Amino acid sequence: MNTAQMLMHCHLILQIPLKKIELPEINVFLRGIGILTKKEIQLFNNGIPHNMPTFQKVIVNFECSFETSRSKLIQTLNEYWELYENKNLPENHQLFGKMNEKDWGFLEYKHLDHHLKQFNV
Repeated sequence: MNTAQMLMHCHLILQIPLKKIELPEINVFLRGIGILTKKEIQLFNNGIPHNMPTFQKVIVNFECSFETSRSKLIQTLNEYWELYENKNLPENHQLFGKMNEKDWGFLEYKHLDHHLKQFNV
Protein backbone atom coordinates (compact mmCIF):
# COMPACT_ATOMS: atom_id res chain seq x y z
CA MET A 1 0.00 0.00 0.00
CA ASN A 2 1.31 3.44 -0.88
CA THR A 3 0.32 6.81 0.61
CA ALA A 4 -2.52 7.47 -1.85
CA GLN A 5 -3.94 3.99 -1.23
CA MET A 6 -3.70 4.52 2.53
CA LEU A 7 -5.67 7.77 2.27
CA MET A 8 -8.30 5.98 0.17
CA HIS A 9 -8.42 3.16 2.74
CA CYS A 10 -9.01 5.69 5.55
CA HIS A 11 -11.75 7.30 3.44
CA LEU A 12 -13.41 3.90 3.03
CA ILE A 13 -13.13 3.12 6.75
CA LEU A 14 -14.99 6.35 7.52
CA GLN A 15 -17.73 5.27 5.10
CA ILE A 16 -18.71 2.60 7.66
CA PRO A 17 -20.12 4.96 10.34
CA LEU A 18 -21.62 7.05 7.52
CA LYS A 19 -23.55 3.88 6.57
CA LYS A 20 -22.25 4.08 2.99
CA ILE A 21 -20.34 0.80 3.37
CA GLU A 22 -22.00 -2.12 5.09
CA LEU A 23 -19.69 -4.73 6.58
CA PRO A 24 -20.57 -8.41 6.32
CA GLU A 25 -21.62 -10.39 9.38
CA ILE A 26 -18.78 -12.20 11.13
CA ASN A 27 -18.80 -15.20 13.44
CA VAL A 28 -19.24 -14.82 17.19
CA PHE A 29 -15.63 -15.79 17.95
CA LEU A 30 -14.17 -13.03 15.74
CA ARG A 31 -16.66 -10.51 17.08
CA GLY A 32 -15.57 -11.42 20.62
CA ILE A 33 -11.95 -10.81 19.67
CA GLY A 34 -12.96 -7.47 18.13
CA ILE A 35 -14.80 -6.38 21.27
CA LEU A 36 -11.81 -7.34 23.44
CA THR A 37 -9.46 -5.49 21.06
CA LYS A 38 -11.64 -2.36 21.29
CA LYS A 39 -11.54 -2.53 25.11
CA GLU A 40 -7.75 -3.11 25.12
CA ILE A 41 -7.12 -0.13 22.83
CA GLN A 42 -9.29 2.07 25.05
CA LEU A 43 -7.99 0.78 28.38
CA PHE A 44 -4.28 0.94 27.55
CA ASN A 45 -4.51 3.73 24.93
CA ASN A 46 -2.81 1.35 22.51
CA GLY A 47 -2.66 1.86 18.81
CA ILE A 48 -4.30 -0.35 16.23
CA PRO A 49 -2.56 -3.76 16.36
CA HIS A 50 -0.15 -4.32 13.46
CA ASN A 51 -1.40 -6.77 10.83
CA MET A 52 -4.94 -6.62 12.19
CA PRO A 53 -7.25 -8.31 9.63
CA THR A 54 -9.11 -5.92 7.33
CA PHE A 55 -12.57 -6.33 5.85
CA GLN A 56 -12.34 -6.97 2.09
CA LYS A 57 -14.56 -3.96 1.31
CA VAL A 58 -11.98 -1.50 2.66
CA ILE A 59 -8.83 -3.05 1.19
CA VAL A 60 -7.32 -0.78 -1.43
CA ASN A 61 -5.18 -2.76 -3.87
CA PHE A 62 -5.74 -0.52 -6.88
CA GLU A 63 -3.96 2.59 -8.10
CA CYS A 64 -5.14 5.87 -6.60
CA SER A 65 -4.39 9.51 -7.16
CA PHE A 66 -2.91 11.15 -4.07
CA GLU A 67 -4.91 14.36 -4.60
CA THR A 68 -8.19 12.52 -5.20
CA SER A 69 -7.67 10.27 -2.17
CA ARG A 70 -6.74 13.22 0.04
CA SER A 71 -9.76 15.21 -1.14
CA LYS A 72 -12.14 12.29 -0.55
CA LEU A 73 -10.74 11.70 2.93
CA ILE A 74 -11.16 15.35 3.91
CA GLN A 75 -14.72 15.41 2.57
CA THR A 76 -15.55 12.19 4.42
CA LEU A 77 -14.00 13.51 7.65
CA ASN A 78 -16.29 16.53 7.41
CA GLU A 79 -19.35 14.29 6.88
CA TYR A 80 -18.24 12.11 9.78
CA TRP A 81 -17.79 15.14 12.06
CA GLU A 82 -21.33 16.31 11.29
CA LEU A 83 -22.76 12.90 12.28
CA TYR A 84 -20.55 12.85 15.37
CA GLU A 85 -21.69 16.28 16.54
CA ASN A 86 -25.36 15.36 15.95
CA LYS A 87 -24.94 12.06 17.83
CA ASN A 88 -26.12 10.19 14.76
CA LEU A 89 -23.45 7.48 14.51
CA PRO A 90 -24.41 3.79 14.37
CA GLU A 91 -24.91 1.96 17.64
CA ASN A 92 -23.02 -1.14 16.47
CA HIS A 93 -19.97 -2.18 14.47
CA GLN A 94 -19.70 -5.68 12.98
CA LEU A 95 -16.29 -6.26 14.60
CA PHE A 96 -16.25 -4.00 17.65
CA GLY A 97 -19.83 -4.53 18.85
CA LYS A 98 -21.83 -1.87 20.68
CA MET A 99 -20.51 1.62 19.97
CA ASN A 100 -21.22 5.14 21.20
CA GLU A 101 -19.87 8.46 19.92
CA LYS A 102 -16.84 8.24 22.22
CA ASP A 103 -16.02 4.73 20.92
CA TRP A 104 -16.36 5.80 17.29
CA GLY A 105 -14.29 8.95 17.81
CA PHE A 106 -11.51 7.16 19.67
CA LEU A 107 -11.24 4.23 17.25
CA GLU A 108 -11.44 6.42 14.13
CA TYR A 109 -8.74 8.67 15.58
CA LYS A 110 -6.52 5.69 16.44
CA HIS A 111 -6.98 4.19 12.97
CA LEU A 112 -6.17 7.41 11.13
CA ASP A 113 -3.25 8.18 13.45
CA HIS A 114 -1.90 4.64 12.92
CA HIS A 115 -1.80 5.03 9.14
CA LEU A 116 -0.58 8.64 9.06
CA LYS A 117 2.36 7.67 11.29
CA GLN A 118 2.94 4.49 9.28
CA PHE A 119 3.43 6.61 6.14
CA ASN A 120 5.05 9.56 7.95
CA VAL A 121 2.38 11.93 6.63
